[in-house]
This record gives sequence, structure tokens and C-alpha cells, in this order.
Amino acid sequence: MAELPVPELPPTLSRCSGRFTISTLLGMEEGGRGPYAPAEGAGCDGTHLSGSTLCTRTFGYNTVDVVPAYEHYANSNGVGDGRRGRPSLADLHSILKPDTGHLRPPLSEPQRSNGVPEAGPEEAPEEPGRAPTPEPVRFGWVKGVMIRCMLNIWGVILYLRLPWITAQAGIALTWLIILMSVTVTTITGLSISAISTNGKVKSGGTYFLISRSLGPELGGSIGLIFAFANAVAVAMHTVGFAETVRDLLQEHNSLIVDPTNDIRIIGVVTVTVLLGISLAGMEWEAKAQILFFLVILVSFINYLVGTVIPATAEKQAKGFFSYRAEIFAQNFVPNWRGPEGSFFSLFSIFFPSATGILAGANISGDLKDPAVAIPKGTLMAIFWTTVSYLVLSATIGACVVRDASGSLNDSVVVGSPGCEGLACGFGWNFTACAQHQSCRYGLSNYYQSMSMVSGFGPLITAGIFGATLSSALACLVSAPKVFQCLCKDQLYPLIGFFGKGYGRNSEPIRGYMLTYVIAVGFILIAELNAIAPIISNFFLCSYALINFSCFHASITNSPGGLCRAAPRRAVWRGAPRPAPRPGSGRCLCLRAGWRPSFRYYSKWAALFGAAVSVVIMFLLTWWAALIAFGIVIFLLGYVLYKKPDVNWGSSMQASSYNMALNYSVGLSEVEEHIKNYRPQCLVLTGPPSFRPALVDFVGTFTKNLSLMLCGNVLIGPQKQKMLESRLTADGHIKWLMKRKIKAFYTDVVAEDLRSGVQMLIQAAGLGKMRPNILALGYKRNWRTVSPQSLEDYVGILQYGHAASSTPGDAGGGPMTECGDTVATCAASGQAGSATQHELATVKCLLLPSSDAFDFKYGVCLMRMKEGLNVSRVMQAHVNPTFEAAEHPEGNGTGGRAAPGTAADPAALAGEQQASTIFQNEQGKKTIDIYWLFDDGGLTLLIPYLLGRKKRWAKCKIRVFVGGQINRMDEERKAIVSLLSKFRLDFHEVHILPDINQKPQPEHIRRFEDLIAPFRLNDGFKDEATVNEMRQGCPWKISDEEVNKNRAKSLRQVRLNEILLDYSRDAALIAITLPIGRKGRCPSSLYMAWLETLSQDLRPPVILTRGNQENVLTFYCQ
Repeated sequence: MAELPVPELPPTLSRCSGRFTISTLLGMEEGGRGPYAPAEGAGCDGTHLSGSTLCTRTFGYNTVDVVPAYEHYANSNGVGDGRRGRPSLADLHSILKPDTGHLRPPLSEPQRSNGVPEAGPEEAPEEPGRAPTPEPVRFGWVKGVMIRCMLNIWGVILYLRLPWITAQAGIALTWLIILMSVTVTTITGLSISAISTNGKVKSGGTYFLISRSLGPELGGSIGLIFAFANAVAVAMHTVGFAETVRDLLQEHNSLIVDPTNDIRIIGVVTVTVLLGISLAGMEWEAKAQILFFLVILVSFINYLVGTVIPATAEKQAKGFFSYRAEIFAQNFVPNWRGPEGSFFSLFSIFFPSATGILAGANISGDLKDPAVAIPKGTLMAIFWTTVSYLVLSATIGACVVRDASGSLNDSVVVGSPGCEGLACGFGWNFTACAQHQSCRYGLSNYYQSMSMVSGFGPLITAGIFGATLSSALACLVSAPKVFQCLCKDQLYPLIGFFGKGYGRNSEPIRGYMLTYVIAVGFILIAELNAIAPIISNFFLCSYALINFSCFHASITNSPGGLCRAAPRRAVWRGAPRPAPRPGSGRCLCLRAGWRPSFRYYSKWAALFGAAVSVVIMFLLTWWAALIAFGIVIFLLGYVLYKKPDVNWGSSMQASSYNMALNYSVGLSEVEEHIKNYRPQCLVLTGPPSFRPALVDFVGTFTKNLSLMLCGNVLIGPQKQKMLESRLTADGHIKWLMKRKIKAFYTDVVAEDLRSGVQMLIQAAGLGKMRPNILALGYKRNWRTVSPQSLEDYVGILQYGHAASSTPGDAGGGPMTECGDTVATCAASGQAGSATQHELATVKCLLLPSSDAFDFKYGVCLMRMKEGLNVSRVMQAHVNPTFEAAEHPEGNGTGGRAAPGTAADPAALAGEQQASTIFQNEQGKKTIDIYWLFDDGGLTLLIPYLLGRKKRWAKCKIRVFVGGQINRMDEERKAIVSLLSKFRLDFHEVHILPDINQKPQPEHIRRFEDLIAPFRLNDGFKDEATVNEMRQGCPWKISDEEVNKNRAKSLRQVRLNEILLDYSRDAALIAITLPIGRKGRCPSSLYMAWLETLSQDLRPPVILTRGNQENVLTFYCQ
């Protein structure tokens, strides 16, 4: 670390164990106190460490660097997300005034004993002068999760349907139903325990866990369904309560209206009272739950006591005979009755009673430590409720017969003739009602069997009230809490109104009212057995996704999926053992990502649980399962279409990365084949918004087919341009996404255009996903730019002039000694050893003269009559980033930032979307291909791919080939045969016999006038003078070069005449790019060829040249 100058300081500021702090020095430099300056009178002498902010953050060490702290990682959303209190790299590298935007003192937060803040760091600090906000109510694992889950599991099914299910299915199959349900819920409990301990859990419960694990697509759909299922569950439990009250009224002949309407009236009144309790706040709701829990425990004890009390005559008449082995044996096997007498029908009725395991997780925002409370409370609740279900079904199945009349007159002497059934052995004859199926009592007929068996019936009734009301209350709280989180995320329209919270616990009062309306609607059905199967599929769908979330996050290993047990003594000698973080277990993960501190789960068990949940959905009610899946798919499709602007670091993102990585690595193991050739383009767009036509053209034929990479060379000082790169990259990517262009964006900082493009050509891509075509725009201002700029541009397209500069030019300028060097390489390969040849070749490639053809790139050059660069128009509208002095007509892949300006990514993304010809329907025009020279087929392939797109599908594709007038038919047949073997469906083939005719004199004069400013006019000078002139002006054209290239020059003039004759009204012209000889074609002459070839043409002109390797084949292997 560099030594810092130490100014003279006042005595009061020179403390801290004799060492000056960075903040003190900076504070003196600023003329005041620094952001980390110690409080006056505070030192760093071991006894006063807590009095100094700097000392507590750096343990007295003289540096701006800070020690690890909780607040640095709280609410971290993405890689590189700046955290409060942590200095930036610039702060660490500099001794100047720190950036106060990065160096903020940590917020004052209440700390637990382990150093983790009690309240979330996302909570804003209180404003001065305002009364302190009251602390929200928080619950532990017993009161917040275990009791809540047990109450929700002990619902209406326990008291009113479990005895009836035991009579129908028998004890054995009832236990199987219970264990099947518990298997699903236990696996789900393990999965949700793992998910909930993989990071900080906020409010939103199940929806929050799934959406943050699998992403908004599946999370949003299941959140909406789960909230609705909880709202319907309120109705189910309320109807169960209303049935009990109705039965009591019926026993005393005090019905209000009739049995069905009484259920509706009582249900609506009850749910209204529960709504009032919920609106009173979570504290009152928790107190009510504790009361309900005590009532249920007393009712259980009362029931178990009743089973051992000798049965009275009245109870015997109703089928209760205490524990009897004969009754247990008879009730052990099933006895199916009625339309619901099947295994899966009973399973669908019972399963909702096991769905309360998420009641604790659903109020995750109201728990003190969700990572501890959810696993511990949920699994304990599953265990104790499972024991209670098994005990209840076994005990009542051993005490009560299936059919009983309830009449005391049916008592008989044991062994009386004409008496059938098990009760005959106990002195009761229920034969008549059993045969006529008119028995009112017994397990198969009397839903209140538990009340009849118990020691004191009203306590069972109170237990039913407690179980049903507590479950209804838990669901009434869960549904709005989950729905509120969904509304705040704004994944779906028209629901944000319900996301507003009120009070210190942010109670979703509007959500309560919506849940109340849904519950009342289903209460009006007034049939418990009809409501229960409706929610079974919704809960199973939720369980399937929870388990799949756990499995998916485990196998994606996002990064650091592997977790190993931490050593027991992983502390430094002499250091105090740190207090274990609650809920952290003993898991030490080497990387961040999926590393739940709850280790007792299995990804394969989670996958099994997900599969079983789906299977059970279809076995229960196949049509309801299809409806549930249809709703999920519809909601999933909506979110995929809308693409909400959220990023939660889901396992789907990790899976996408894994798949891309595996496939990319797999591609590297496969040999390339011509049949799998794809035009993968490196497009020199500069800022993509500056050249939309070039972006649209390449994006059209590469979309869903191949790689497109937009490259930008930032020319200028590295520090300045690196900052510009960081600021603008996201904006350029968003612009491409907004334009629906499937492409990547990358930029490099270089001293000049040529060296920057060389960097892109060499480094762009990954493995086999590397560009093989260089696409760029035509440089319209080539006659007015600097000679070096012209040399750079032509050097990118083809070999530069042999004498342009020295090989050691560090600027990465135009081609230096490439002609001679390559020749030397080839000669050494022939005369010397292979090793010498390889070394010479490597030396040749390492020279700063590489262009597209050196790296086996094809070239695609685009020219439009109106030009490609719209930067001047864009700057005039919205983008102040690039200065107006830049020539808009240049191909320029580098944007020069105006000094002192800052690029706004949002502004870049929101730039005006300029319309181009490639976004319009082309109609019945033509795409004309001038396949003049065989470049491997790239000149044919790109227009063919373009013609397959919808906007270009109506265009006829015409192919023009040069030929001789006396062999036109033979040559045409040969080309047609070749194209048919390529299976390219081109419409017309034309032979151009007059391609070698002399062009018109006025056109020749125009070409000569074009190159006149660039000529050396050295015809009457000696060789030494000419060489001296050429050394200073390598772009100039000597008379010898004009003469040697005269035939080629006239060919470009003649080709332009042909293009004007045949393709004046075409939609697109594709022509083979001419190539100049190495060292014999100056850059100005080459650009004159391109200018002459493509001038005065209205349609876009695409000049294409492959790398002379086949891109088309007609073989099958």
C-alpha cells in the first residue's frame, strides 16, 4: 500500500493508537470530517473500539477497506451490485477524496446476539423528528408455524369425515390413505425447508419461495392458484363448522329455515366474524389460534378417555361397544358404499386435511426467523398430526360398528335367531336397518361418531368448532398474504389494487375483502364433499412445484450446488468461536447460490414428490387436473409473453446457463460439417442504434438460426472509454431486445479502428459458436476522411498495400509487409522444415496486419443509397452521448463520447426506433444475386436465407452468372443443375454474355475522375522518386497500378451498367465482392471499385465474399 502524506493535525484529531486514519487525512483534505472519521474523543486503543466507526469497520488498520459485514450483502440483487458501506475499487486504488455514494456509513440497526439485524436491512431509517414506528408483531417457530400448521391440518376432516372414511376404507386402507398423504406432505415439507433456508425469506409464503426459486413464470401462476385455493379452503372449513351447528340445531328441532340454507346462513355469519378477527391484526389472530389449539387438545383427551369408559346402553344403541377385537377385525377391511365408495374418492376427500403444512410458511413475513421457524415448525406439525390421525382411525375403528339404529328397543339376547351382524354378539340387533340401509348411526352413517364416543360430547363439539374455525382463520390469513406479495410484484394486470398494506404489519385489508367474497361464494354451495375435491388439485399443483423447485435448484448447482459438512473445529487457534447463525446448520458451501442450511432433503425425493403429486392429481379428478394445468399454462404463457422486468436469480436462469454451457462444450467435441454450416456474423455496428438497417438486415437472416454479435470499437483513452463501455453496454442490449433482434453486444477499447476490429475478430465468440462472417457498412465518406482512416477500413476488408508502414507499428495500422511476409512463410515451408514453416506462419499472423480473410472470415459489405449511419438524427432526438462532430457517413464502428457526458442506459434503450426497409413487407419484387465468382456459395446462401423470411417470401430470387454468348444454353443448364443439387429454390437463372464488353465512355471518364485526386502521376519520374513518393503516401495510386488493374477497373464500371439495366427495381442486390491483389491495389483504388460498382442503385446492395471454402453441399454425408 502506498504511503500517504501526513499533514500536521490538531491534537484532538491525531489519536487512534498513534496512526492516522485514511478518513482523517481525507477529512483534512476536505476541510472537514470524513465519512469514516472517528467521533471526537474516541480512540482505537482496544477499550474504545466501539466508539469509532472506522475502527469498528477495519479493526484499527489504516485503510479505507472494511471488514465483512451483514449490511454489505443485504438485498443484493445482481453481480456487481454496489453495497452500502463497502468502498468501490476506485476508492481502494485512489488516495483522493472517496466517492461518498459508495462510502456510506452503515445504518443503525438493532443487532441480535449473532450480529444479524433483527429488522431487515431493506427497512428505511426513521426520519428525524418523527415518532418511532412501532415494531411489527413477529412469531417464533412454535406459535408462528407449528401450532398454526397443526390447527390447519386438524381441520373439519378430522372430526367429521375421518370416522366415516375408516368405515368405508377400513383401518388398513385408511392408514394407507393417511400415509400416502403424509408422504407427499413430508417430502414437500423437506423441500420447503430446504428452499426457505437458502437465503432470507420475506413475506409471500409459498408464492415467494416458488417465484424466487423457479422464476416469475411458474411462481406467478402457482401463486395465483394457491391464493385462490386458500380462499376456497376458508369456505370448506366454514361449511364444516356450519354442518356441525346445523346438526345440533336439527337434534333439538330448531332449524332456522332448512338443512341446506341453514349451512349457508351459519357459514356466511361465521366467515364474517373470522374476517373481523383477521382485520383486528395478527396479534389478535394469534391469540385466537392459541385458544383454538387448547380447545382441540382438550377434546382429544376427552375422546381418548371416552374410548376406555364402558359404553352405556344409549351409546351401545348407536354402535359404540368400547375396544373389541371383533370390531377391529371387521373394520380392518373396506366396505365400500355409495357413489363415493372408492379408494381415490376417499383419498380426494381426506387429502385436503393434510394440506395445512404451508400455513406457517404463508406468513413468512411475520416470523422472527423464517429460516429456523419454517423447517422446525412444519416438520414437527406433520409428525404430531400424523400420529393423531393414525391413533384416531385405529381407536374409533376398534370401538364402533359400521351400522346401528340408535334405538334402545333393538337390544336382544345374545344368540337370538334371525339376528345378523357383529352387534348380535354384543346383544343388539341392527339387522333391519342394515339391510334397508336406513341406519342413522354407526361409523358409516353418523358423522358425529367422535362426539358419541367421547366422555363428554360437548367438548368434541367444541373441538370441531376449534378445528374448523382455526383452519378457516389460518386460510383466511394465508390467502391475502400470498396474494399481496403477488400483487406487489405486478406480474398480472388489474391486481395491484389489492397489494396495498395497512398498519405496522402491512395488513392486506383489500386482500381480506377479496378472500371474503370468494369464500362466501363457495359457502353458498353448502356441500362439503363437493368443495373438498376442488381445492385438492390446486394444493397438489402447489406441492408439485415446490418439490420441483427444490429438485431443479439442486441439480442446476447455481453456482455452488455442492455442499459439504463443515469441520467441527474450523476456527483459528486463539480466536473465539463464533456464535452459530440460527438456521445455518453445519453446512459449508464453497460457492454462493443454492446452499440451504437444512441438509435433510434429497433432490431425488423432491422429484419423486413432484411426480407423485401430479399422478395423484389425475387419479383424484382427471378433469379438475386438466383444468388446473390449463390455468397454470395460461398464466405461464401470459408472463412469458409480457416478460416482466424482474430478476430474482431463479434456478431457471441457472438451468439456462448450465444447458448453454453443456451444449457449447459439447459442440467443441463435434467436427464441423458443411451441412451444419451457419452464417455466424460479427457485425461492426458501432452503437447498434446508429446503424439500424445493418442490424435489421443481419438480424433477419440469423434470427432463430445462427449467431449474431454486434461489435463496437470505442476509440480513445482507455480509462475514459472503459467508463463509457460500462455505462452504455446495458442500454445497447436493451435497444436490441426492444427491436426484437436476437443478438449479443460486445465492445472493445482500442487506439484505432483497425486494431479494435482485429481484437473483435480474434476474441469474439465461444468455442464453435464463433463468428465466421464479418458484416459492416460501406464507408460513404472515404474520399474525405484521413488517409489512415481509409487504410484502416480497407485493411479490414482485404490485404492492405505492401509498403504502407513498418511491421512494428504498434497502432495496429493497415497491412504492413503481409505480401512479402506471407511469401516468405510459404517459401520457408517449401524449402525448410515443417517447424520453421509453422514458426514463420505464426509470426505472420501475429503481425498487426490481420484482417477478415486472415482468420477465414467471409465478408458481407452493405451499402444503401441513403446511407446507414443515423447517428446525427438520433443525437438530435434523444441521445447526447456521441458528439456531433463525428462523421455520420463513415462506417465507423467506434463512437466517440463527448467530453463530460454520461451515458444513460435507459435513454439508450428508449431511443427512437428508426424504421428500415428490412422491417417492411417487400411484396412481389425480386432479390437479384450476381454470383460472378465462386466464393464457396456464401453469395447464394445469405439471399436464400433472407427469402425464407415472411417479409421476403413473396420475392422472386434471380441468379445472374457471367458467361460467353456462344455457350449461353450450356452454361445456363450447368448452373441450373448445380442449384437444383443444392436444393435452392431459385426462380430464374440468367447468363450475362456482355459482362466483358467495354463500358460507355462517359462512365469510364467518371471512374477516372473518381480516382484522379488519389493518383501519384508518376509516369515521367524515375523509380527512386516514385518510391520516395509512395513511402510518404502509400494510399496513392501509381500509373503502373492503374495500368495493371485497368481490366478489373473497367469490369466494375461495366457491372454497374448491368446492375442498372437489370436490377434497378429489385428489392435487394447481392453481388460478389471484388478482391484486390496483395500489394498491388492501393486502398483508394479498391474503394473506387466499390464506389463505381454500387453507385446510383436504389435497392440495398450486399457485396459478399466467402472465404473460398464450401458453405453449400449436395452430399448426404
